[in-house]
Amino acid sequence: MIRRQPLLEKIFVKPIYLDYNATTPVAEEVVEAMLPFLQRHYGNPSSNHPLGRAAAEAIEDARMHVAAAIGADREEIFFTSGGTESNNLAILGCLLGEGQTIEGQADGHIVTSQIEHPAVLEPIRRLERLGWAVTYVPSNYDGVVEPETVKAALRHDTRLVSIMHANNETGAIQPLADMAAMLQDREIIFHSDAAQTLGKISFQVDELGVNLLALAGHKCYAPKGVGALYIRFGTPVHAVASGAQHERGLRPGTENVPGIVGLGRACQWLVAQGEAPQQATATLRDELAAALTAQIPGLRINALSAPRLPNTLSVVFPGVAGHEILQRASDVYASTGSACHSGSGSRSATLENLGLSVEIARGTVRLSLGRETTAQQIEQASQSLVAAWQSLVETPVQD
Repeated sequence: MIRRQPLLEKIFVKPIYLDYNATTPVAEEVVEAMLPFLQRHYGNPSSNHPLGRAAAEAIEDARMHVAAAIGADREEIFFTSGGTESNNLAILGCLLGEGQTIEGQADGHIVTSQIEHPAVLEPIRRLERLGWAVTYVPSNYDGVVEPETVKAALRHDTRLVSIMHANNETGAIQPLADMAAMLQDREIIFHSDAAQTLGKISFQVDELGVNLLALAGHKCYAPKGVGALYIRFGTPVHAVASGAQHERGLRPGTENVPGIVGLGRACQWLVAQGEAPQQATATLRDELAAALTAQIPGLRINALSAPRLPNTLSVVFPGVAGHEILQRASDVYASTGSACHSGSGSRSATLENLGLSVEIARGTVRLSLGRETTAQQIEQASQSLVAAWQSLVETPVQD
């Protein structure tokens, strides 16, 4: 029998990981916090014995740390399996009445943006198919959804506005506080997908002014399979799945105790580090941008004029496809940022909103840094990417 060689055994060159917007490694401090709940403290948090109570107490400690990280009350935090579930629970849960099913009657209007993640767009499209009215507002050419654009889309029956905190492709940070101020005197629920921002920038929910905020563990050095939803006191949200009364009846299913502990520890760790790592990452990001710009004529930096996540650099390599760059710069692990879908030549809605043609958008590569990224890695990555571009310009590869 032929034994397949595991992929990890085939990697001989130490990679430069620049795909932190896709997922982050689990921090050592987080792993250490989780291990006891994988081995010794394995009780079901619903069980009324010492093992169960230890698990339940660990969940509440984690809830406190997540709340502290975003300036919320611990009772406003509900644990989920990740950003996608949090967004679905927020969107569907606030628009469905108690006891009403997803097949219930449509009743109102939703405003969202064209640049949202599928975790937001798909539940909204599901509601749209059931008869809800939806307005998809564009961003400007800097990748920012302008508050006035949202305001112009509002109707008398608008019940939900959903705008992401920061775009996963370009890193453009959206002016949520300005939008919230505009919505303050209206009975409209304001939801935001903050999967990309926790741990990359500091923020407080009261400053953002949101009613609902979705968080994802694996974007902030916690494990995959855990997330949280912030629900401001007084915001009506109902369960969209049926089961027992976990998470105060809002999210049924036995809690992922190790994952929740990991998310809580990650939040505690990030808060303790302060903003210095964010500033250091921004410096490295800018050094990478400068090195690429200096050696690649015509290189474009997407959303350059917008406030951006300090770790995110979306660039367009002229005259080539992004996936070709990454194939040749094989030591750089990054993403095309959804610019080209399986060679189809299409572009993402985010890049379309930036005004990029399909031909130009195909050259997009998203480079996202993390807390483990070093200056040496940035230098090596810039050299590899420049060499890849130069080789492609000299000997183009066919799609």
